[in-house]
Amino acid sequence: MKTERKPNKKELKNDKSKIQSNSYKKISELFCVDRIPEDAKNVLENFDKIIQSIKPLNSKQLQQLPENIRELSHQMTDNRASRRLGYMNENIQLSAYVRYFVWWNLVRLTRLFSNLEEKSFPQEDCFCLDLGSGPLTVVSALWLSRPELRNKNLTWYCLDVSQNSLSLGEDIYLSIASKTPPTQEGANPHWKIIRVKDSFGAFIKQRCGFITCANMFNELDQASDMPPEFRVKKYFDQLKTYSEENARYLLIEPGVPKSARTLCLFRDRFLKANYDVTSPCPHAEICSMDGFKAYTGSKNKWCNFSFNTEDAPKKLQRLSELAKLPKERAVLSFVSAVPKSSENESDEFLLRIVSDCFKLPKNKNGFYACSKIGTVVVSTEKQNEFKSGDLICVKIKKPVENLPTDYKTGYKIISL
Repeated sequence: MKTERKPNKKELKNDKSKIQSNSYKKISELFCVDRIPEDAKNVLENFDKIIQSIKPLNSKQLQQLPENIRELSHQMTDNRASRRLGYMNENIQLSAYVRYFVWWNLVRLTRLFSNLEEKSFPQEDCFCLDLGSGPLTVVSALWLSRPELRNKNLTWYCLDVSQNSLSLGEDIYLSIASKTPPTQEGANPHWKIIRVKDSFGAFIKQRCGFITCANMFNELDQASDMPPEFRVKKYFDQLKTYSEENARYLLIEPGVPKSARTLCLFRDRFLKANYDVTSPCPHAEICSMDGFKAYTGSKNKWCNFSFNTEDAPKKLQRLSELAKLPKERAVLSFVSAVPKSSENESDEFLLRIVSDCFKLPKNKNGFYACSKIGTVVVSTEKQNEFKSGDLICVKIKKPVENLPTDYKTGYKIISL
């Protein structure tokens, strides 16, 4: 969403016309819809039909679906305290969950996974672990978004407290896999799934080379009064017990302050453990958007990324309207960590765009961006030059300490 930002007297005094423009190149986008495979787009458009073929509802149940979705949404947000731990074992709630929340999560995750670098994902003949797997949403999203992974021999341990959710999720995944087969002759038609009905911390027989989860730590945080620093240390130690040497990690959470803070603390742990945080971070310095105390009401910024949902399946958008839960933006926070590379660190000045466009004085357009010198303001004449999540490389023409300063935020200004 665009925001209008009024300049103060100091900004007006600072003549932006004197700011020297810097050259740049866009390296990648984070949510480019064109990178989603065509067969995956077809599955996303018709996901309701897949669910109906696996877990059919009659006409009366379909009519009640929007109300059930809305009630489940309340339980997952403002009525969390009254929600039972095994709520996903109940048929009405599980049906509402897979027909709405799983569908939206697949939209989010396929968009993200399709645009991440290949090194963020499992290798050949790899044991993988999906924590808080629910109805195998992450597994299905990876299959849809990364055709090269469909050809690999992967074994997935899917851990969740709900047996019903795991069982339904496996049926959903196998149905999706049958509609989007591997491209390599002789490849297995689908990955091997091992369902584990238990909670985070349960014993897993095999150490894994790829560990992932979506929206799990957000759930765990709700049930704990421990400070986030202590929680993440405990979580990280548990992740390491699941991991083989040189394991890769991909953690995704809702794009809210508390979850972003949790992921920032994980980032610190990964860096200290000699890992590279390959995405979204364009640097390995201290995080300037760490969400510290943001969830208590301070103005501290948190790391999150979003995209417009106008390209989402029309039937899903219509269902959202019927449930009175219209969704114009999809938001998430995430961190991808891989073993540290022997390659020399690049001296390029990289920026990750972390906001929508806002207005600056002198008819300029601004974007907040993350960099190795902290958060910066990117100034450009073009309104739609960047989107949230874009990664760009800038050739700075002067020492960074000599860059002009934004008087509203104190951030350095990089003019493009």
